[in-house]
Amino acid sequence: MKYYLTLFLSVILFASCTKEEEVSCTPQTEEDIIEYINSNELTTTKTDSGLYYIVDNEGTGKIATENSIVDLKYKAYFLDGTDNSESESTTLNLSSLIPGLSEGIQLFKEGGKGTLIIPHELGFGEAGNSSGSIPCGTVLIFEIEILAVYDNYKEQNEAAILQYIEDNNLTATKTESGLYYVINNEGTGAQPTNTSNVTVAYKGSFLNGTVFDESTVSGATFNLNEVIEGWTEGLQLFKEGGDGILLIPYTLGYGEYGYSSIPGYTVLAFDVKLISVN
Repeated sequence: MKYYLTLFLSVILFASCTKEEEVSCTPQTEEDIIEYINSNELTTTKTDSGLYYIVDNEGTGKIATENSIVDLKYKAYFLDGTDNSESESTTLNLSSLIPGLSEGIQLFKEGGKGTLIIPHELGFGEAGNSSGSIPCGTVLIFEIEILAVYDNYKEQNEAAILQYIEDNNLTATKTESGLYYVINNEGTGAQPTNTSNVTVAYKGSFLNGTVFDESTVSGATFNLNEVIEGWTEGLQLFKEGGDGILLIPYTLGYGEYGYSSIPGYTVLAFDVKLISVN
């Protein structure tokens, strides 16, 4: 996941500059774009909206729509060549992006790659952003590769979990709710119910391996009816002394909006050990 162009695109979507910055701004124009194209001897196509694009490979898979969820590889920079951001894989909702990026991605199918030259009218306009990482009136260039296209986040989560299972050579089981679990050791003691008070040692991470939370070796104690649904269901699969892995889709985790450092629509991976049922 996502996680879900997080740093760069969160700036693109939500930031704006101050009025003082707007007054002093000299926006880049179409003439600047044409000069860039000519000086780099590029062959581009222009859409009715003013977006310029280059198709290196159209792709052969599913094509995105304005409401699709896409896994994208990208590199973003300015007309002067200054790098701004890049990612080997990020998950995006096209309906939430700046117009030029949303439009441009829809020109490709899965496996497709190319370049988008986005005028400021389809990006930040003359606002820029408050941090200054995207100056006011700036043309943005994206080199993109469409890794996958999904109809919704539930479909994307499922694909991400299955890929994680394959990459890590896991043997996992899926429940009716969509939870995936791996039992390394079932345990031999008491088995909790959905209202039990339990002590669990755990480590929570995103599918890219980044750890967002971890207990001490002695574990943390809580009631199973007071945690996310994936934990309530998953920990009932173990007995005292048991351990394994829970792979929790966003529908059983922190939902659309996330929580603290956990973004919305995010798959969570937990290594768990049920120390005791209290």
